[in-house]
Parts: sequence; structure tokens; C-alpha cells
Amino acid sequence: MARAYMTEAESETARGEVDGHPGPAPSSAVRFRRVIARLGGEGRWRRGLLLALFSVLVALLMALHSRVPNRVGNLGSLLETFLPWVGLAIPLLLLAALLRRSATALVALLLPAVVWVDMFGGLVTDKRGTGGDLTVVTHNVNADNPDPAGTARQLARSGAEVLALQELPGRSVAEYEKALADAYPHHTVQGTVGLWSKYPIDDAGPVDIGIGWTRAMRATVATPKGDVAVYGAHLPSVRVKFEAGFTARQRDVASDLLGEAIVAEPVGRVVLLGDLNGTMNDRALASVTSQMRSTQGAAGDGFGFSWPASFPMARIDQIMVKGVEPVSSWTLPPTASDHLPLAASVRW
Repeated sequence: MARAYMTEAESETARGEVDGHPGPAPSSAVRFRRVIARLGGEGRWRRGLLLALFSVLVALLMALHSRVPNRVGNLGSLLETFLPWVGLAIPLLLLAALLRRSATALVALLLPAVVWVDMFGGLVTDKRGTGGDLTVVTHNVNADNPDPAGTARQLARSGAEVLALQELPGRSVAEYEKALADAYPHHTVQGTVGLWSKYPIDDAGPVDIGIGWTRAMRATVATPKGDVAVYGAHLPSVRVKFEAGFTARQRDVASDLLGEAIVAEPVGRVVLLGDLNGTMNDRALASVTSQMRSTQGAAGDGFGFSWPASFPMARIDQIMVKGVEPVSSWTLPPTASDHLPLAASVRW
């Protein structure tokens, strides 16, 4: 049966041509309705409002992560530790918008996508250069490492001039010293952190980070192009507990004390190598991160996630510098540890 009515847009279209001659131009409202009709009707814009709201919330969560309070379970720091992974919500919302056939949800999805690219897009590009005046490696070797000698030999093959190790148990120090002796004639061990170098080491000593035993140190390395102050640090671990949330107070206090030591450093060139149990986004590490540059962020390829080694999800191991220029930064192949080793080259 022939349809006995026309929509307003169809009627206007019919009136747009009379006897083969063009009629008056359609109004803006009519043109807008035609666009809506071509996109599948107004329903596609009315559907998916809840998905659009979720997209806005994801964008706000990433952009305003520093406003998430730490008063309850240190939720702000927990979010910042895994902040890049919030972007996984974007493809999930995209799939939901397509299944819902919602134009509104698709348009709203542009907001978190733009925020994520602005925050992390620079990390996924390859910024590595070549050369450099000094190559360094940092590695949490794990106190329960079943193969200390093998781990040490693997790190020596990196060719780095300076090597910093954390979580060195006293029972294994001799094995690391023996395995690294040929490649690194100079070394110092302070508590559970150690530094091995191809160049002379001077003024080595512990750095007090307020935890009662030595897990941070500082030394001057005399390279052919000048002295550099090298800090090795292993900040206290954080825990996620059901009854207490993300507990990190001891780590936060240690970070502040380490930052104060670096501020007072008399040598102009400084390199920090260590397991900081926090990412560059974590506000709790601001006393350190605010005064130093991440080699991965400045000259890396990708996010450089280092933990856990079996499926890296966060870069809690860090190489940071000031007074020198990062040239390249990368992760090394896994060892018998639960962390991946990190390497970087810098130039004066």
C-alpha cells in the first residue's frame, strides 16, 4: 500500500523542486534533520547517554588524577601507579558504543582518547638516540633470586659502565662480587644496595631515608669526562590491603628524605638508579621527580614497564637524571628476578 503521508523533511524536499525548477533553499533546521536522517535518525543520538557519561568520567579521572584524595587508602597514589591502564576503558567504551549504535557515545569517546594521547602519547614513540658519555643499569635483583651469579653475568653483558643493584641479601653479596669483578673493578655495597663501576668510586656512603637500615646510598663516580654523583635507592615497598587500602606512608617519607639529599647534592651531574616502588605519575614521589628527569620519558621507547617481570604493568624502577642529557633508555631482558633491569645512556 502506498504511504499516505510524508515527513516534514520529505515534504520540504518535495517542495524544493517544482516542475523541474529549483525552489527556495531549505532552512537550516531542515538541513540538520536531513543529516540526522542520514546518520540513522535522532534515536542514535538519544541512545548511549550513559556510555557518554562514562567517557566523560574516564577523561576526568585521567586529567584530574592529582585531585583524587589520598586520605582514604592512598587511592590517589594507587590510581597514579597504574594510570596508563585507565586507557583500556577507551576500546571497551568504543565497542559498547558500536553495539549500542550510539552516535552520542562515539562523539563523547573522543574526550578520553584525546586526554590519554596528550598524557601518554609521547611515551609510545621511539625517542632513543645513539652514543652518550655514560651508560648505566639499575636492577632489583630480588633477595630470593635463585641464580645470583647468572643474573650478575647477564647484567655485565649489557656493557654499562655503572651498575646499581637493589635488594642484595648478605648471603649473596659475595656471589655478585665474584661474578662482576672482571667487568667492574670498582664497587661498593651499602646495606642492601650496591654500586659497581668501570671507573673509580669515591665518597661512597649510605643515605638515611628514615627506615632504620640502609637501603639507599650515594657515591661519586670519576668518569673520563668528569665526576657524576650516583644515587642507588630502594624505597620501602607498598602494600594493597583490604582493611587499609594502599599503604605507602613509609615509602612516602623515604621519598621526601631522598629528595632532600639530592637537593643538597654538591656535584652538578646527578644520576638516580633504583627501585622507588612508585611511578613518575605518583604524587608521593614529587620531592624526587620534580627535580629530576626520567630517562624513559625523555629518551625511551614505550612505557618501559619493569614490574612484575612476568607481565610488566608499571615502571616502579627508575633511572632519573639532572645536569646531564638523556640519550637513550630501554629495558633489558628478564633475569631470575621479579623485576626487569633498566638501562640508559646520557651525555654531558
